[in-house]
Amino acid sequence: MKTIWLAGCCAMLIGSGFAHAGDFKVGVVDTERVLRESVPAIKAEKKIEKEFLARDAEIKALIKQAKDLQALLEKDNNKLSDADHRNKERELTGMNVNLQRMQREFREDLNLRKNEELAAVLDKANKAIQQIAAAEKYDLILQEAVYRNPKIDITDKVIKFLANDKIDGTDSKDTKDSK
Repeated sequence: MKTIWLAGCCAMLIGSGFAHAGDFKVGVVDTERVLRESVPAIKAEKKIEKEFLARDAEIKALIKQAKDLQALLEKDNNKLSDADHRNKERELTGMNVNLQRMQREFREDLNLRKNEELAAVLDKANKAIQQIAAAEKYDLILQEAVYRNPKIDITDKVIKFLANDKIDGTDSKDTKDSK
C-alpha cells in the first residue's frame, strides 16, 4: 500500500514539475478498460469461450450423470441389494473423483489460455499506445493514476486504434490473409 501511495506521490510531483516545463504532454490509459472493451480483448474472450465450450459441456454432462446416480441411490436405497448398492456408490465415488480432476484441469487450462490471450492483447495495446504517443507527440503516458483529468485520458483513442486493427502501420487483417 505504501508503495502505491509513494508511486502516486512521485507521479504527481513529476507531473507538477513538468507541468511548468511548458509543452510537456502527458496521457493516461485505463488498462482495465482496454482489456474489457477493446476489439482484440472481446475477440480473445470469444475465442477462449469457443475453445472450451466442448469441455464445459462434457463436465456439465458428467455432473448431471453424478446427480442422477445420487438420486437413484437415494430413491432405490431399499430396493437395491447390498452388493448393487456398494457398486453404485463406488461408481458415484469414481465419477466424483473424475469430475473433480476434470474441473481442476479445465480451470488450469482456462487460466493458462486467458493469460496467453491477455498477454497478446496487452502487447497490441502497448504497441497502439506507443504509436499514438509518437503520432501525437506525448512525452509521458501512464497506465494507471489515482486521479486523472479526463482531458489527458487517451483510453478511448487506444480502444479506437485497436478497433482499426492497425499496429506498426500495417493492417494485421491483411497480413493474416496473405499467409
